[in-house]
Amino acid sequence: MALCSRNIVVAVVSALACARAAPSMKASRLSAAHRWPTPPPAVARAFASGLVALTLVAAPLVASADGEQFKIERGGASSSSEGFSSGAYKVITRGVNLDRSDFAGKNLKGVAFQQSIVRDAKFMGANLRGATFFDATLDGTDFTGADMTQANLELAQLNRAILKGTILREVYVVGNTLFEGVATIEDSDWTDTELRKDQRLYLCGLESAKGTNPKTGVDTRESLMCP
Repeated sequence: MALCSRNIVVAVVSALACARAAPSMKASRLSAAHRWPTPPPAVARAFASGLVALTLVAAPLVASADGEQFKIERGGASSSSEGFSSGAYKVITRGVNLDRSDFAGKNLKGVAFQQSIVRDAKFMGANLRGATFFDATLDGTDFTGADMTQANLELAQLNRAILKGTILREVYVVGNTLFEGVATIEDSDWTDTELRKDQRLYLCGLESAKGTNPKTGVDTRESLMCP
């Protein structure tokens, strides 16, 4: 977008320069019939105003592109001009190191963190509905009170992860998703999450498999269908 804007500005500036230079061409090189006419004052003013307006429009686009690059360097290519500071954005990260990142309380609905390293990060109270952590490393990450409804945890590594009060409804865990080593699942809600039999038994056997989710009012062991 920024490159296109720059090209437009360059083209307009070039056209304006040609328009100004044309009347000064020698008559011997250009017949009167083909000579560039001097534009009327009103037309010249309108043209100049249009150029200024175009420059003002293009400038934010260049700044926005620089911002996109900044976000890419930080590990996220955002599809929203609001970016990281807004708390409501779309980010796609692939194979990025986001260790110790603080996303607590952020609106991360639909955000993709696939194949990224997100160890010891903070997602407390975050909206992670539909987010994907496919093949991500989430060791020690805190999801306390986060809403992970319909999130993708396939192949995710959750050693030491904190799932206290986390809503894990309809989470996609098919594949080699392993919950071995999670720090706690107290007060979590696993309603309609199709866990592998061995993983269900493992979670049900945890001392922290107890309590009731404060937001949904669902009992943890009941949502896990523990025996």
